[in-house]
Amino acid sequence: MVTVQSISKYDKHQPSVITIGTFDGVHVGHKLILERLINDARVTNRVSAVLTFFPHPRMVLQKDSDLKLLNTIEEKKQILEGLGLDFLIIQPFTKSFSRLSATTFVRDMLVNSLHAKKVIIGYDHRFGRNRNANINDLIAFGNALEFEVDEIPAQEIKAVAVSSTKIRSALMEGDVRTANSYLGYSYMLSGEIIRGKGLGKELGFPTANLHIKEEYKLIPKNGVYVVQSQLKNKTVYGMMNIGTNPTVDGQHQSIEVNFFSFDEDLYHQQIQVNILHWIREEQKFNSLEELKTQLRKDKETAHSLIAK
Repeated sequence: MVTVQSISKYDKHQPSVITIGTFDGVHVGHKLILERLINDARVTNRVSAVLTFFPHPRMVLQKDSDLKLLNTIEEKKQILEGLGLDFLIIQPFTKSFSRLSATTFVRDMLVNSLHAKKVIIGYDHRFGRNRNANINDLIAFGNALEFEVDEIPAQEIKAVAVSSTKIRSALMEGDVRTANSYLGYSYMLSGEIIRGKGLGKELGFPTANLHIKEEYKLIPKNGVYVVQSQLKNKTVYGMMNIGTNPTVDGQHQSIEVNFFSFDEDLYHQQIQVNILHWIREEQKFNSLEELKTQLRKDKETAHSLIAK
């Protein structure tokens, strides 16, 4: 897959099949649409392309600070590449871009720049300045500018919307099983390992402290989880705590991972942590000894879940 950082930098002249959207999570509903796109492109000897936007339009137009996304842009690229997509075009979303007329967007962007011969899009898709153009307008543009429009029906769109909502809700409730079933993969957190306070090491459970720079990334509910990572070409399991460390009166949320059977230095490395299971809520214990006892139990629980 080739990633292109704006429509203006796309220089492929082969006819394309395109879909447009944020595709946050790239979950099982999205994958049905993307598989249709990729298969259609192969059959018709065209290239498959996803046109997405970053930052998310709501971040620019609504200044919606509460908006949390399931994927960082790098995570989204990783997942899309695994599907066999030819091109991912990431259009910087700005207020000026949002003011483009529907005609300019379709004629200049989709047809003249991206060479669209088919656009696969939802029945409720709106575009252009003030989002004033709809699927019927796109079909009319297609007739005039010689591209097909493949309309995704309401039933399929609603299935996609429901699963996105359920994924976010499930993660905020610690329901990893439901979230992962809708995603079709394990929810991931990606970031840099930084130095912590060393409490885990003091307790006999040394932790890697994960710093996620993307403030828009959705962090699941505080608690203890079973996780898995690829570290130095090895599959490594562990348990992760998301929370404030209330036993030592912590004030700020941290993400700490205790990897099993792995003691190599990870400081300043970028890693990806895949969340497999929920173990328990974060708790405040009366002493560090009580916390240590609970961590031993958590490790036993994690091993039993991994074994299954």
